[in-house]
Amino acid sequence: MPESQNIEWKEGWRDEYLKWICGFANAKGGKIFIGKNDNGEIVGVAKAKRLMEDIPNKIQTQLGIICDVDLKEEDGKDYIEIDVKPYDVLISYQGKYHYRSGSTKQELKGNALNNFLLKKAGKTWDDVVEPRANFEDIDLSAIHAFKKGATTSKRLPFIAEEENLEQILDNLLLLEDDKLKRSAILLFGKNPCRFFINAFVKIGRFGQTDDDLRFQEIIEGNAFQLADKVLEVLDRKFFVSPISYKGLQRVESWEYPYEAIREVILNAIVHRDYMGAPIQISVYDDKLIVWNEGSLPEDLTFEDLKKKHSSRPHNPILASTFFKGGLIEAWGRGTIKIINECKKAGLPEPIIEYASGGISVTILKNQFNEKSLIEIGLSTRQIKAVEYLKENKSITNKIYQEICKVSKATATRDLTELIEKFKLLERSGEVGAGTSYKLIGS
Repeated sequence: MPESQNIEWKEGWRDEYLKWICGFANAKGGKIFIGKNDNGEIVGVAKAKRLMEDIPNKIQTQLGIICDVDLKEEDGKDYIEIDVKPYDVLISYQGKYHYRSGSTKQELKGNALNNFLLKKAGKTWDDVVEPRANFEDIDLSAIHAFKKGATTSKRLPFIAEEENLEQILDNLLLLEDDKLKRSAILLFGKNPCRFFINAFVKIGRFGQTDDDLRFQEIIEGNAFQLADKVLEVLDRKFFVSPISYKGLQRVESWEYPYEAIREVILNAIVHRDYMGAPIQISVYDDKLIVWNEGSLPEDLTFEDLKKKHSSRPHNPILASTFFKGGLIEAWGRGTIKIINECKKAGLPEPIIEYASGGISVTILKNQFNEKSLIEIGLSTRQIKAVEYLKENKSITNKIYQEICKVSKATATRDLTELIEKFKLLERSGEVGAGTSYKLIGS
């Protein structure tokens, strides 16, 4: 039985182990064994009978809780089992709060302590009343945009006829005793940053390194309109739109799939910790990174995000209003949509990971764009072949000769380089006249 979320071994008793008992009580409960080494082997404990009196008294006196403390014996060696139950109220030890996470004990401070206190009270951060706010702080144009989205999505069709602002907010659970909650200000406030200083999005354009910041932009606004504002600024100032033509008509497309970027931003708005740093979007030549402060819910892994999973937003009232307004789905499919949109656009799977105390989503640009191909050393002929492959999926030596106006020997040499040197192509079919080539991963 290894050390885990609810198991801890100690060779002897020290009063500082009351911190571990405090951590178990604040988490899911657990057991501490006194008289076992780090391998879980029984080594015995001295003065066990005296400890059987001291330990329960110290737990009750210093923590204010009661635990089952039992004396055990095996192979002639005494050891003590302390069974700690989880408590609904927050337990402190000498004015500090501890929590069991995995097989470690953590001291709760700052935002983590604040969120934990709310959780114990059955609240989330966005469910708390904001005493400084009043109805004059609500942006009616944002309410109108919400009503339009809720009606179009058919999730709240009746709201189209509702004109009473207080009734609308109350129906969305954004009021408590006729007072605005934090979520109301974030969603529909005229100036959310007046109340929550970091409720904005920061965008930066970087060069080759992270310290090479070329320019940046700050985007402010309420949550219901923020995603569209960010997308507009990204498109206008940070992205280079590839241009193509359909007949005589000029067509501009996005460097990255629009729906994937929009979903990433909406996820960041809903799941971020608003007591922490702002959402940060870093744009590079070859990738885009969206970062928000926060963490995954307990028992949810990054692998789980690649398949249908339970939806447990950090800010559930924000998420509920986003859903009713037609902005997001409510079934844990946002990350799946991001991954699928990138695959559909021919991009690598996004990288979702912990970084700098938050969650980072990296969307990589298509490695087969012309600028990237020039940078790694492809010739004009080879780039033309890659462009052909992006449209036609496969190419043969004969086709290469025709589109590049070269001999068979030159075509063979160029194709071999694309396979062995640049590692962009792979052979398909039988070697010889029937050989064709395709882009790796296509």
